[in-house]
Amino acid sequence: MVTILAGVIVAVVAIGGATCLYLRGREEKVVPKLESRTPFVIEDRDAKSVTISTVIEFRNEGTQSAMIVDAICKPQLPFEQYDGMAVRGKAERLGVPREDDYFEALVIEHQQSAKLVAKVTLTARKNLSLEAAVAHMVDFPIEFIYRHVGRNEMRYSVARIFLTAEELAKLVGVKLAKVEGRK
Repeated sequence: MVTILAGVIVAVVAIGGATCLYLRGREEKVVPKLESRTPFVIEDRDAKSVTISTVIEFRNEGTQSAMIVDAICKPQLPFEQYDGMAVRGKAERLGVPREDDYFEALVIEHQQSAKLVAKVTLTARKNLSLEAAVAHMVDFPIEFIYRHVGRNEMRYSVARIFLTAEELAKLVGVKLAKVEGRK
């Protein structure tokens, strides 16, 4: 009787362990492919502001489906760094533009990709024209914050890209002013 009971316990533990090991490797893994993002392009422009965008591929390198539930594009340009420009970010699914700031969730099957758009609107402040504000611009990071879920618990991750003053000036068609510390 003890031998049968011990055999049953060993079998249950072995099956449970094997199941845990099997399921442990079956999860989502959402990876932003920042090295292959598109160059920034102008989406819209007027006398005081410009909206630019870049497309970022998010690949699910895991073995299960993943869902990006929410995404936020957050430019990191505080007034202490440069107060001549106000910046605002927006995240969208490629091909699914929205007028509001709502991000429409999407599923990424395993070994598949989805493309998301990081949009940044830069508006000249302090009675500057767009060109004058861009001429004195500084480099700054843009954080693309996304909340994703699959077999794992829902969590936030951050993909960080940089917008250089040189790249922005080239887009807008102005020459950067000589500023101390800038090459």
